[in-house]
Amino acid sequence: MKTLPLLAVLALSAPLLSIAADASTAATAPAAAKPAAPAKAARAATAQQAASAAPARQPPTSADIIATAPASAWRDVAPENLLLMTLPQGEVLIELAPRFAPRHVDNIRALARGGYYDGLAILRVQDNYVTQWGDPKADDEDTGLKGQGKPFPAGATTQVPAEFSIPLKGLPLTVLPDIDGWAPRTGHVDGFPVAAEPKANRAWLAHCYATVGAGRGNAVDSSTGAELYAVIGHAPRGLDLNITVVGRVLKGMEFLAALPRGGARMGFYDKPEQRVVIERVALAAALPPDQRPSLQVLRTDTPTWQELLEARRHRGGWFVHSPEHTEICSASAPMRIKPTDVKLERTPSAVQRQ
Repeated sequence: MKTLPLLAVLALSAPLLSIAADASTAATAPAAAKPAAPAKAARAATAQQAASAAPARQPPTSADIIATAPASAWRDVAPENLLLMTLPQGEVLIELAPRFAPRHVDNIRALARGGYYDGLAILRVQDNYVTQWGDPKADDEDTGLKGQGKPFPAGATTQVPAEFSIPLKGLPLTVLPDIDGWAPRTGHVDGFPVAAEPKANRAWLAHCYATVGAGRGNAVDSSTGAELYAVIGHAPRGLDLNITVVGRVLKGMEFLAALPRGGARMGFYDKPEQRVVIERVALAAALPPDQRPSLQVLRTDTPTWQELLEARRHRGGWFVHSPEHTEICSASAPMRIKPTDVKLERTPSAVQRQ
């Protein structure tokens, strides 16, 4: 298998200026009158030859920009917004989005603190769609199962209103100028992909790869956060504004995306033994400080972010064709483990408030 090289931005170089001697002037001018002319022309020709021989300087790649981003271009992930889901395959780290789904996030925090998710299971893995987890014995409208589910812990509620969108006005949305087929305006807030409709004054989290949503039944307000899913395939943007999105996976997507696919019934596992048991789901804030993952997400309101977007639009090197385009689902904000020896410095913000 051939290894693809790192992506690079297309090199843009200005054309070299041609320097031509004026034959008529050279012929009529006395040789002794302008002794410097031949030397000047020679120097210009030598400089032109050197410039032509020098390799074109390639703009920084996406990897270069991320590697050299200043400390102020990163933000810490708050422990109260970080879920740690432990599977037999490894750990999945999820950042919650209380700005967009505050009631659901509060309920998820209560469920995690009360140990509700511990011992539940991955119930569904549908190819190119979602991996879904929850209580196998929870009430199910399709099968008629009722009253056998695991009780909610103290502080969690069984009734949460739908949170499909929030007001756009005042939202610190860094607008993406590239055209989107699903919404008249798109961009990012806190690293999350956001779509918006200015005329209706509403904005919502988009269904991109690694988006985490709250499963619901037929009733609009039937989601509680007790059953969650992560997008593992091509962005199913048709789900936008139909399901409450609560966050996104920052780390560990390989453990969700590589699971065996379920059966013909929308990817749900046919047999209990096919399910993957969830060992634990913990809120980072509830753990001792030395057990909390220290993660950072690249800020999407800085010049560094704009530079990264440009690198993703204009691709060179290995690429024969540059798309000259990006969109919210392909422009995901990178994550890293927080370095232990950095000092934050202030960086001008590139945010556009709506």
